[in-house]
This record gives sequence, C-alpha cells and structure tokens, in this order.
Amino acid sequence: MKRSIAFWLVFAVVLTGCTTSAGNYSSAGLAPIPGSITYSGQPRTKLTKSPAGSSFPHTFTDQWGREVEEIYIIQPDRSLLIAARHYRPVFSLDDD
Repeated sequence: MKRSIAFWLVFAVVLTGCTTSAGNYSSAGLAPIPGSITYSGQPRTKLTKSPAGSSFPHTFTDQWGREVEEIYIIQPDRSLLIAARHYRPVFSLDDD
C-alpha cells in the first residue's frame, strides 16, 4: 500500500513538471553573452515586418574563438528572447 502511494506521489510530481505548454516561452530566456544581439540591451530598431512568435538564428564567434549559434524568438512587444544557444565544435573529426 505504501509503495502504491509513493508511486502515485512521484508520478504526480513528474506529471506536473510536464504540463507546461510547448509553445510557451514565458521564461526570461538565456542570458546574453558578448556577441549576442541583445548583449547591450534590446536592439534600437524594432522588427516590424516579422510576426510575433517567429524565430531566427544568429551566428557569431565568442571571445574564446568558438562559433556560437543563438535562436531568437520575437516577443509580442517586439523584444527578442534568446531561446537556444549552441556551441559548434572548433575542430571536426570529418576533416581530411
């Protein structure tokens, strides 16, 4: 009986962690790093032609020479949110 209660309690906790909407980006996003579009604050020009909720990539080299790709999402107030950041490897094993 105690195992059953413990199982359902753990199941409920795990389930509540999974109930967030996949399209909801209500968090503050990732912190900008040098090279990010939003590093010095939001851009002065507003993205007026792109619809809110759309995304776009930005690739740059960070201060350590790594290639970084960030994915930005345009918020309803036309500000940018960094949704994802990927570091590309400096050396590739596929090079001949």
